Amino acid sequence: MHEMSLFKDLLNKIESLSCEHDGKKIVKMTVLLGALSHLSAPHFREHFDSFSKGTAAEGADVEVIEDTDEEAPYAQSVILKQVEIEG
Repeated sequence: MHEMSLFKDLLNKIESLSCEHDGKKIVKMTVLLGALSHLSAPHFREHFDSFSKGTAAEGADVEVIEDTDEEAPYAQSVILKQVEIEG
């Protein structure tokens, strides 16, 4: 399933960032959904809550930006744009 691999990749990046900051929690993040990622903002949020349980991102405030450019090089991706780590 394409969506599952997108979530796994995103959560791997988040966990790496958390480890770089002594395991601190992610409190806020912004993600960009590519036009061909097969994810809408509500769909992303629903699944993110499930996939992030037990990770550094569990409970994080998530801003989702939906891109419409099907020609963009990242059109099939979910891009982690910004992360705020626990102070």
